[in-house]
Amino acid sequence: MIRICSTEDVPKGTVIRAEVDGVALALVHGEDGGFYAVYDECSHAAVALSEGEVEGCTLECWLHGSRFDLRTGEPTGLPATEPVPVYPVEVRDGDIYVSLTPSNGVTR
Repeated sequence: MIRICSTEDVPKGTVIRAEVDGVALALVHGEDGGFYAVYDECSHAAVALSEGEVEGCTLECWLHGSRFDLRTGEPTGLPATEPVPVYPVEVRDGDIYVSLTPSNGVTR
């Protein structure tokens, strides 16, 4: 697990971009209070998901409106049909840590 930032750096309902060992991550503080990390590129169009909107436990791609479930990486709306990699997140002592091994088995 690699420390990314403090929990205070990601207010609830927001997303930030982080790059770790060449892997671009969208780090999300979901409206459910959980922290999530997905690969920061829409599986439909090569645009940054970190520029999208958080709604509940989903992240919306700003370009075409595809939504991705932050827990599974699965698209919940078209035009995307392929999932994005999801990375395990741990919160320890107010800091957010991420593993770069996708928990959903999807590779980029």
